[in-house]
Amino acid sequence: MFTRLFDDAALFPPGNAPMAVAVPAWLRRQGDLVGPFVLPAARLAEVGAHLGTDGPPLEIALTTAPADLPAAVDAIRRNPALRLVAVETTVAVDAAQARSAVRTMADSLPPELPTAIEVPRTDSRDEVLDVLAGTGCRAKLRTGGLRVDLFPSPAELAGTIRACAERGVAFKCTAGLHHAIRHTDPATGFDHHGFLNVLLAADDPDSAEVQLRRTDAVAVSAELRDWSPSRAARARSVFTSFGTCDVADPVHDLVQLGLLPERITV
Repeated sequence: MFTRLFDDAALFPPGNAPMAVAVPAWLRRQGDLVGPFVLPAARLAEVGAHLGTDGPPLEIALTTAPADLPAAVDAIRRNPALRLVAVETTVAVDAAQARSAVRTMADSLPPELPTAIEVPRTDSRDEVLDVLAGTGCRAKLRTGGLRVDLFPSPAELAGTIRACAERGVAFKCTAGLHHAIRHTDPATGFDHHGFLNVLLAADDPDSAEVQLRRTDAVAVSAELRDWSPSRAARARSVFTSFGTCDVADPVHDLVQLGLLPERITV
């Protein structure tokens, strides 16, 4: 249910970890909970100084504007200590930008490489999702940020999840999913979505808004413990992963809810 659910976005706010800390931390990790290291194309030149000479390569989920993709892919291919495992492009404001991004990725990347395009939170959302339908490219949904306006309401996010489901488009999320269950951050007053709420919404898009509004952590965790492996796999094929600036926080939540064993660490 949680394999590679947590993309390591340690470089991004609010964590803003230094590269010298974030890269070695990813390379030291064991187990299969944490996905790739999310790296902006603009910071590729910084990585080399922090890579080891032995051990596994740094698995990168590259975030980039489509125009910068070919050069970034070439730089990664020339460094054996790096391995490109996913690409996420910046928000496509309309169908034309989405089509251009899909073409650029198809021309620059092997067909099996996971890709995602950030979906706009505007009236153009559905036309962008129409472009993604049938391409295998995922939608990237913004679920938070440093300002309150970057957090979609449960109604908005539920509508986007349903729109993805109607088109057979898988999605990943970025920002704001710091904890398992919907909550209010005491420091900012911002209402955050919970990543388990999003998982439940992916499992049943018709009840997505109800699932996103739930705060009953004990009941949510009890439901998930009853899921069959096939149901978990089906939900994860829809909600593929999310970026988190501190992977320890969501894992700690799952341990506290009894959904992961206490011996688990990241």
